[in-house]
Amino acid sequence: QVQLVESGGGLVQSGGSLRLTCTASRSIFSFKAVAWYRQAPGKERELVAKMPAGGSIDYADSAKGRFTMSRDIAKNTVYMQMNNLQPEDTAVYFCAAALGSVALWGQGTQVTVSS
Repeated sequence: QVQLVESGGGLVQSGGSLRLTCTASRSIFSFKAVAWYRQAPGKERELVAKMPAGGSIDYADSAKGRFTMSRDIAKNTVYMQMNNLQPEDTAVYFCAAALGSVALWGQGTQVTVSS
């Protein structure tokens, strides 16, 4: 069974930075796409950034200029560097991957930004 494991969340003050990590139990080359989503309390899950295989990264408007998604193929890992965090970024952040027609999800990591 393929697993995605996120880490790197935490509590940070407004304007601070965090780097989220998502490690897969198999090569990320096998995924059609890898993405970061987030879900704030009482809100729907929303896409933050998406990295399709062989394509350019798409960012949500809220993430442009502040968040950067990257990958380390040798480590089966994708990252999301988040800078200038704001209280509205507070959410559980999930890593997701498309393996064929199957959507895989990690367990999520909490990011809390205090004002």
